[in-house]
Amino acid sequence: MTARNHDVVIVGGAVMGSSIACHLAMDPDFAGSVLVVEKDPSYRACASALSAASIRQQFSDPTNIAISLYGIDFLREIGTRLATGDERPAIDLHEGGYLFLATPDKRPILEENHALQTRMGADIAFLEPHELANRFPWLNVEDIAAGCWGRTGEGWFDGYGLMQAFRKKARALGVPYQAAEVTLAAREGEGFRLTLSDGEEISCGRLVNAAGASGAARLAGQLGVALPVESRKRMIFTFNCREAVSGCPLLIDPSGTYVRPEGAGFLCGSAPPEERDRESCDFDVEHDFFDEHLWPTLAARVPAFEAIRPGQAWAGHYDMNLFDHNAILGPVEAVPGLFLCAGFSGHGLQQAPAVGRGIAELVTHGRYRSLDLTPFAFARIAQNRPVLEKNVV
Repeated sequence: MTARNHDVVIVGGAVMGSSIACHLAMDPDFAGSVLVVEKDPSYRACASALSAASIRQQFSDPTNIAISLYGIDFLREIGTRLATGDERPAIDLHEGGYLFLATPDKRPILEENHALQTRMGADIAFLEPHELANRFPWLNVEDIAAGCWGRTGEGWFDGYGLMQAFRKKARALGVPYQAAEVTLAAREGEGFRLTLSDGEEISCGRLVNAAGASGAARLAGQLGVALPVESRKRMIFTFNCREAVSGCPLLIDPSGTYVRPEGAGFLCGSAPPEERDRESCDFDVEHDFFDEHLWPTLAARVPAFEAIRPGQAWAGHYDMNLFDHNAILGPVEAVPGLFLCAGFSGHGLQQAPAVGRGIAELVTHGRYRSLDLTPFAFARIAQNRPVLEKNVV
């Protein structure tokens, strides 16, 4: 059987795959053909649609900070950057900020992170306990030594809208999307041959693996690449509160539990305890996690949350990088033509603008031309060079 040929095939058409496709199509130096293969064009189960969709510069790694500094500019200008004809996409960006709280033992980490973030241009305020109490009078700061709050440049947005904006722009620029699953990937000469779930075979010279939590590791494995990425379930719970909690940012409790406004109410979540955090592909909501962990933690931090009415809840999945919880990006030396875009561990939506641009630059120009993302190269795993974040949420 003669396989249909494309210069570049992107496996995975959610926010990362669509950002890469969009940036390739927008690059005047790229002259090849691109195909995006997406197994579920409804996107009902993808992380892009189920995420809490937020952006922050409050990282401890400079590359992560730079990625999000670019990302916020992109989100602010999305109506212009991703317009198609007269249609200007909107993603309902709310720059309400992140508020990281630190107990006395973690204050030095907060101070160190804040110094780096502000040095790189992030608008982050360092707040002492009395300043926290004045600005957020509903907050219990009895055990808190300090907090860092993003005055601008941080907040939340419509993640599904961002994904669709990239997708619509890519399609408007001529990139086709095919609804199928890649069941087998194999080397063919200097390129690749892909077998799809509908039986069709496709060949390509360059292959981008953006298959997400459910497929990135499997696809890489078929090409002899061991990718330390697993699917980990994360649940989001919503609720309404009887009392007003005005000016609430995206609050990160020292325990790692988070809460932020959502419409007239709130949404919240947290990583489960380590003994419960195992590889998972189900979408079951464990309501006992809310009752036994999330609600008591939030009520202790925000006393107004003692009186709430629970609402909708859902589950999605992180493509968790077990090596260091950071993205795995770029070429694989042992498999020329293969590019990885995986392992975002919950940071994918906010990193999609910079990463999509970066992978497109690698494919087109053979190097990063705007922001150097080589700290997240696949080679760091074999070299045991983890990129470690001091605040992993």
